[in-house]
Amino acid sequence: MMQITSFLVLEEAPPILLIAIGLDNGFIYCIKGDIARERITRFKLQVDYQNESQFSIKGLGFRVDGQALQLFSVTPNSVCLFSLQNQPPRRQVLDQTGSSANSVAMSDRSELIIGRPEAVYFYDVDGRGPCWAFEGEKRFLGWFRGYLLCVIADQRNDKNIFNVYDLKNRLIAHSLVVKKVSHMLCEWGNIILILADKSVLCIGEKDMESKLDMLFKKNLYTVAINLVQSQQADPAATSEVLRKYGDHLYSKQDYDEAMAQYINTIGHLEPSYVIQKFLDAQRIYNLTNYLEKLHEKGLASKDHTTLLLNCYTKLKDVEKLNLFIKSEDGVGEHKFDVETAIRVCRAANYHEHAMYVAKKAGRHELYLKILLEDLGRYDEALQYITSLEPSQAGVTVKDYGKILIEHKPVETIDILMTLCTEDGESTKRGTSSSTYISMLPSPVDFLNIFVHNPLSLMDFLEKYTNKVKDSPAQVEIHNTLLELYLSNDLNFPSISQVRNGVDLSLEARSGPSVASKAESNGKLTADRKDIYKEKDRLERREKGLKLLKNAWPSDLEHPLYDVDLAIILCEMNAFKEGLLYLYEKMKLYKEVIACYMQAHDHDGLIACCKRLGDSGKGGDPSLWADLLKYFGELGEDCSNEVKEVLTYIERDDILPPIIVLQTLSRNPCLTLSVIKDYIARKLEQESKLIEDDRRAIEKYQEDTSAMRKEIQDLRTNARIFQLSKCTACTFTLDLPAVHFMCMHSFHQRCLGDNEKECPECAPEYRSVMEMKRSLEQNSKDQDRFFQQVKSSKDGFSVIAEYFGKGIISKTSNGRPAGTLRSGSTSSSTGF
Repeated sequence: MMQITSFLVLEEAPPILLIAIGLDNGFIYCIKGDIARERITRFKLQVDYQNESQFSIKGLGFRVDGQALQLFSVTPNSVCLFSLQNQPPRRQVLDQTGSSANSVAMSDRSELIIGRPEAVYFYDVDGRGPCWAFEGEKRFLGWFRGYLLCVIADQRNDKNIFNVYDLKNRLIAHSLVVKKVSHMLCEWGNIILILADKSVLCIGEKDMESKLDMLFKKNLYTVAINLVQSQQADPAATSEVLRKYGDHLYSKQDYDEAMAQYINTIGHLEPSYVIQKFLDAQRIYNLTNYLEKLHEKGLASKDHTTLLLNCYTKLKDVEKLNLFIKSEDGVGEHKFDVETAIRVCRAANYHEHAMYVAKKAGRHELYLKILLEDLGRYDEALQYITSLEPSQAGVTVKDYGKILIEHKPVETIDILMTLCTEDGESTKRGTSSSTYISMLPSPVDFLNIFVHNPLSLMDFLEKYTNKVKDSPAQVEIHNTLLELYLSNDLNFPSISQVRNGVDLSLEARSGPSVASKAESNGKLTADRKDIYKEKDRLERREKGLKLLKNAWPSDLEHPLYDVDLAIILCEMNAFKEGLLYLYEKMKLYKEVIACYMQAHDHDGLIACCKRLGDSGKGGDPSLWADLLKYFGELGEDCSNEVKEVLTYIERDDILPPIIVLQTLSRNPCLTLSVIKDYIARKLEQESKLIEDDRRAIEKYQEDTSAMRKEIQDLRTNARIFQLSKCTACTFTLDLPAVHFMCMHSFHQRCLGDNEKECPECAPEYRSVMEMKRSLEQNSKDQDRFFQQVKSSKDGFSVIAEYFGKGIISKTSNGRPAGTLRSGSTSSSTGF
C-alpha cells in the first residue's frame, strides 16, 4: 500500500485548483479543475522507475512564471523540475542529491529551498544556486516575509531549536528552543509551530520600531538600514536610521563615513544639524562635500551658498569654484542664489566669477556694480550698457549714472542721447516721430544722476533740446535749464579743464626765490579762475535770457516753462534782465517800474514809462502817476526827471494840477521853479476852459429863456394860422383841415388816420424821445456807468453829463405839446 509523503495545493484562478500528491513510490498524482463540481482532470508524474524505495517524494513546490507552470519535486536522491504546460509534462533533473527529511520550502522569489544536515540549498530552474552553511538536522524549513525559518533537531535531548535567519544581513533574527515540533505553518501573519504534545506555539514578528531599537542597542546600524530599506519604509524613517548611524560614526571620529551617511539624509534631515557638527570639528573638506550635494539636489538656501563659496575661497580651490559657478546649463537654472554667490565672490575678491554669474543670470545691475565699484573699468561698463536693450540700459544708467558721469561724462551723455532721442530707430519701428518720442524715456528721468555734476547736466539738456523740439517734457527741461543758467554758483571746472584742457597755470618765471614765484603764480591762477568763473556766469545768463524769450513765442498764451518758478529764480539770483522781461510779458507794468525804482535807475525808469505808458500802443498811462509819486517821495533833487515826467503827464492830461502839487510837495528837495511853467500853462488852459464854459452857459441860458417864453406864450395867447396851402400836397387849403402848433397845416385827407402828430415834425420828436428812453435805460446799467467813470480822464465830467441829461436826477416826464383840430363845419380860423 502506497503512502502519501507530501501534499501541495495551488489555487490558480478560483475555483480552479491544482493539487499535487507525492507518494513514497516516486509518483506524483495531480488533480486539476473545479473540485466542488467534480469538473476535474487527473494526470500522473513519475520521478524514476529504477529504485522505488529511494524515490519517495519528500517535498513539492509550485513555481508560476507568467503562463508557465512548473513543479519542483524532491526525493532523497534527486531534485527534478516538471514543466506542466508541456503535454506530456517534461521532466528536468536539477541535482542528483535530494533530501531524506521533509525539509523543503519555497521562497518568495519562487526558489526551491532544501535543507540538508550540512547546509541549506536554493534551487532555480537552472539548477543549484547559493547555499547557506549551518549544521544540524533540518526537520522543517519555511519562508516568512523574507526570513528563512528552520527547525533543527537537538540530538542531545528530545527538543528542537527554532531559528529565524535574516539571510540579507547574515544574522539570526530570532532563536528559540522548543519541544519536539510535528508541523510548522505560516498563516494569518504569524508563524505557527504545532508541537508533538499537541500544543501550538504562535510566533509573531515585532514592529519596525522595536526591531530598530534592538539593533541600535547592539550598534547594528547597517542591519537597521538594510531592514528599513527591505521593508520599503517611509523615507523619513530611513533618514532617521541613517542619521543615527552617522552620529555613531561621528562619535567614533570616522568623519568620512559619517558624512557619507549624512549625505543620504539630504531632503529629510535639517542641513543645519550636519553643518553645525562639521563646523565644530573643523572638517571643511567634509562640509564642502555635503554642501555640494545639497546644491546638486536644489535644496540649498542663500546661507548654504554663502557657506559653500566661503569654503571654496578658504581652500583657494579655484577649480571647484569654477566648476560650481560655470557648470550651469541654461540661463535661470542656477542651483544657488545668484545674489548670494555674487556677494561672497566680491567679498573674496573673485570678481571675475561674480561677473560671470551676474551676466549669465541677466543681473545687469550687479554686473555693472562690480565693474564700476570694484574694478573701476568704466569704458567696459559703458560698452556693456550699449549692448543692452534700451529699456534695460535705461534702468542701469539710472542706477549707476552718478559714477559714470563723474568719470566718463562725455561718453555717458552720448549714451543718454541715444536712449532719449530717435537716432533713426523710429523708422526701423515704422512709427511716426511724435509717437516714438512719447515712447522714449524722458531726460527728466535721469536728472538724479547729475546731482553732483550740474555742468554735465546743462550740456546734456542743451544737446537734447537742440535735437528734439517737441518733447513732452520740454516744460520740465526748460525749468531745469533756467535753474542752471541763472544760478550764481555752479561747480566751475578746474583750471586745467578750461580752454579745452589747456593748463592755465603760469609758467615758471625767473625770480628772487622759488617761494615768491610759487606765491605769485598761485595768486594769478586764482585771479584767472575768478575771471573765467565770472565769464561763465555771464554767458549762462545770456543763455537764460535767450531761453526765456524763445520759450515764450508770441502765438502762445503761456510759455513753455513755469513762469512762477522763473520769476523766483530771477529774484533769487538778482537777474534783473530776466525779471523785467517776464513782468513786461505778463503785462505787470507796475512791477517793471518797481524794479527800476529799486535799482534807482532813473533813466531806465523814464525810458520804461515812455515805452509802457503810451495808451495809444496799449500801455498804461497811470505809470506816469506812479513815477511822479516815486520822485515826490524820493527825498533828493530830481528836478530834471520831474520836468520830463510832467511833460508826459501834461501831454496826456493824466493828473489834475492839484494832485501833482500835492504829490511833489512831499519832496523837500524840489523847488517851485520845477513846476512853475507847468502850473502857468495849466492855469492858462483852465482859464480858457472856464471862459468857454461861461460862454456856453450864457448861450444855454438864452436858449432856455427863449424856450420858456415860447411855452408861456403857447399857454396864454392865441395862435393865428395863416397858411393857405397844405404842407403835404401844397394845394390850396380847404375844409376839413388840421392845424398843428408847429404852424404846419394839412388837409384832413392828407393826414389819413394819423391826426395826433405833425408828419413834418414827428421824426425829429421821435428821435428825441428815443434818445431819452435810451438814456433812461443806460441809467440802470451801473456797470457801464462805473466803467466810463474809471476809463475817463475826468470822471467828474462823466457824472456831470449824466446829471445834465437828467438821467440821475428825479425829473417828471413832460407831455408832448398838444394839437389843435378844426372840424369839417368850422372855419379855417377856428380852434
